Amino acid sequence: MDTWRPPVQGICLPRSASGPARTGLSPSLTAQARGGGDQRAAAPAQAPPPRARDVTVPRHARVDVPVAFRKEAQRLTMANAAEQWVLVEMVQALYEAPAYHLILEGILILWIIRLLFSKTYKLQERSDLTLKEKEELIEEWQPEPLVPPVSKDHPALNYNIVSGPPSHNIVVNGKECINFASFNFLGLLDNPRVKAAALASLKKYGVGTCGPRGFYGTFDVHLDLEDRLAKFMKTEEAIIYSYGFATIASAIPAYSKRGDIVFVDRAACFAIQKGLQASRSDIKIFKHNDMADLERLLKEQEIEDQKNPRKARVTRRFIVVEGIYMNTGTICPLPELIDDIDLISANMENALASVGGFCCGRSFVIDHQRLSGQGYCFSASLPPLLAAAAIEALNIMEENPGIFAVLKEKCRKIHKALQGISGLRVMGESFSPAFHLHLEESTGSREKDVKLLQEIVNQCMNRSIALTQARYLDKEEKCLPPPSIRVVVTVEQTEDELERAAATIKEVAQAVLL
Repeated sequence: MDTWRPPVQGICLPRSASGPARTGLSPSLTAQARGGGDQRAAAPAQAPPPRARDVTVPRHARVDVPVAFRKEAQRLTMANAAEQWVLVEMVQALYEAPAYHLILEGILILWIIRLLFSKTYKLQERSDLTLKEKEELIEEWQPEPLVPPVSKDHPALNYNIVSGPPSHNIVVNGKECINFASFNFLGLLDNPRVKAAALASLKKYGVGTCGPRGFYGTFDVHLDLEDRLAKFMKTEEAIIYSYGFATIASAIPAYSKRGDIVFVDRAACFAIQKGLQASRSDIKIFKHNDMADLERLLKEQEIEDQKNPRKARVTRRFIVVEGIYMNTGTICPLPELIDDIDLISANMENALASVGGFCCGRSFVIDHQRLSGQGYCFSASLPPLLAAAAIEALNIMEENPGIFAVLKEKCRKIHKALQGISGLRVMGESFSPAFHLHLEESTGSREKDVKLLQEIVNQCMNRSIALTQARYLDKEEKCLPPPSIRVVVTVEQTEDELERAAATIKEVAQAVLL
């Protein structure tokens, strides 16, 4: 007998209430579809009544289910089984998950729901004020000043005007004086050789650079100066900045970051303070030039590191000190402090009679600043004429090394001559070219102390001795130094001028303070 094969397009798969799901075939045909085309049903079963588009197959007829139909049935069966298995796994995972894990997930779900349905702003309460009342409030309102009020007598608003170069002799407010105020330690500011080198560079390169070092701001004279500085300081490499203050203020945050620890002297200058602030590091301050106090802080930090060794392994530590402290005139006891120094920073605005600053050290340390030193990367580079002037100043220093011994001896003489002044105390090392004169006893008011010292400065200037008070940003200083008069010694000052200056300061101080 010929086998009748129904066409695939004519097969309809209605859902039966009692039979297999998604098929209109009898149970025997369903079993055959699951098992294969040659499988026979063990016992024939009564087929459901035919419906529209159903196919009625005689019980005795042999029906071979098409291959496409068998594959589709197998796929549906496997999909149903997979869905059931995934659901079982999810339920099992919920039973096996830790309680805290489930609680955390529940909190997160509730928080997400709250964020989705909560308002992101609060509606302002309705104002019952009339238009006239609002206008009156606006007229009465007085905004706070952009800056705090400053007295017209503030020193920053009453500065001295200099005419001509601030060299050995300086003209201040039209009066010629002997200069004991400018940091022209080696007297190179008005040196003919330095000025000639700067003039030649001016004619060759022009005035400025109009670009940072990485953007056509690197001139050959910059590289020459860096090479000369590295050799002079006996280091591998040097890097120059166009602004002295920005040198150390850029170098510190280039290395020290958030979470690092910096041990710093209490008398550190303002540029160091700004660098530390920019680094956002953990700052630990030790007493000025007190190595015992520094050792105490280091031991305390060692104990803290033992409590959390994992954190200690990734925390960097730095010690920052000054060679000669600008605010005190004292010298740092480097031999007692450390044997190996990673970075030396200095400015060229004092002894080199130029502008800017430099850092020197090992090559890999210095190269890091070329990528991370903000003052180097974003400021216009040093004008070539100033770089040429600094190179010539280095030439003079190398040709005449005895100049430092001369300066040291003059510092000792005036330091000794100023001892025993009534009402004043000399602060600083005897061989330091910059030291301070403090009041022996404060009046109890910083403002009054400043006025007393300024009166001494004014009377000395009337006698042709130019001095200056040390200036600070009172509200910005981390550790505000007391008011003082700063005295600067240079190699150009003669012995007679040193004696004259010491005698003048003594006479004026006695007249003002007693």
